[in-house]
Amino acid sequence: MDDAAGFRDIPPTTLADFLGRAQVMDIGIRPLWPDMPQVAGPAFTVRCPAGDNLMLHAAIHRAPAGSVIVVEAGDVDYAVAGGNVCAVAQRNGIAAFVIDGVIRDLAEIRASRFPVFARGVIPIPGGKSVVEPLNARVTCGGVQVDAGDIVVADEEGIVVAPRARGPQLLLDARAKLAKESAETLDAWEAAHRARIDRILHAQGYQDPQ
Repeated sequence: MDDAAGFRDIPPTTLADFLGRAQVMDIGIRPLWPDMPQVAGPAFTVRCPAGDNLMLHAAIHRAPAGSVIVVEAGDVDYAVAGGNVCAVAQRNGIAAFVIDGVIRDLAEIRASRFPVFARGVIPIPGGKSVVEPLNARVTCGGVQVDAGDIVVADEEGIVVAPRARGPQLLLDARAKLAKESAETLDAWEAAHRARIDRILHAQGYQDPQ
């Protein structure tokens, strides 16, 4: 069973409300082409040391279909992937790359519409010599990610849900979305103003006369 399947229509903004800042990647990791669809999938984790991309190139042949490959790269001076790597990943059913590093061949990747979230692009590739374990814990965008954690990403950002929290988080997120969809803007505004006014009053604020 795909533990991440239920998250494909849950916005990262909703999940972030429950998960908090520690599970949200920093803003430097962003979608690299416009109008990228939301993606969700279990993390397949990869660590690439500075200047080397061997293990990402190994991972595209080993990650299960539906995975989001999450990469802790050692620098932003050498690309860890290019057009062919992304094309093979896409053909093998990989949902997306989330890379704390850079790639190249962006025009090819954009044309194929393969989702890549990364820090940017650079034309020079890394080498292929350093072996690291796959599916070990990595740090990506400031978030610790374990294999099987649920990664949800769109133009708003990237959240990582620890796998053990997945079932309850999904229930909570769906309940929140249902409540929000049933609430009119007038009702939201009234509740919002009352809440803000309570906070202001508690802090001693007075409106100018």
